[in-house]
Amino acid sequence: MENLISAAIVSSFNAKLINHLQVDVAIVGGGPSALVAAKYLADAGVKTAIFERKLAPGGGTWGGGMLFNEAVVQRDALEILDDFGIGTQEIATAPGYFTLDTVEMASGLIFGALKSGAKIFNAVSVEDVVFKNNEINGLVINWTPVERLGMHVDPLVVVAQRVLDGTGHPSEIINLATKKAQIKLDTPTGGILGGKADARRVRRSLDGRKHARIFSESLRLRNERKQRNGRL
Repeated sequence: MENLISAAIVSSFNAKLINHLQVDVAIVGGGPSALVAAKYLADAGVKTAIFERKLAPGGGTWGGGMLFNEAVVQRDALEILDDFGIGTQEIATAPGYFTLDTVEMASGLIFGALKSGAKIFNAVSVEDVVFKNNEINGLVINWTPVERLGMHVDPLVVVAQRVLDGTGHPSEIINLATKKAQIKLDTPTGGILGGKADARRVRRSLDGRKHARIFSESLRLRNERKQRNGRL
């Protein structure tokens, strides 16, 4: 029986990985914004996979404030939280602000993204991006333990029509794009602006639904162009 269980684990994972070596959108990082974007992309029929370096997706939300597993959100976030079935409680002394259980939020975001059809590959690090035809259209991935131990193990490649950087303020994929692929950003310098404090403010304002809408529309227009070119 033990060998059957082991075979089922290996077979099931292999099938999942093989099916997601080519996706519409590859998301790097499994924090809150990435999970929200993954859910709404999957809801729109976009084949989406998240690649998270850590064993547990959810980013830094699990610990709340100083390991008090509660967080405070503003009213603007309630619509998204409701979509995921995550409960909140209004603060009586601070109208418009709500507390929530961070364990419920992290697990709820993960569950919501998966139930919508997105797939999550945890303990997977992104070593590089695939740059072809002046576009980033894939990732170079390996196991996180391989990366951390400095083992000489060849990576695998995931092909994606679009790549979403969900790594938060480190902006790891954007850094790779600007430094290795020499991509210029729409900024005064063509590179990443602001320090850690600025990035934190941006991160707090991120709305995964916005990214999902942008990427879904971008894929729709790209597919329409392909169809038109195919008819020419």
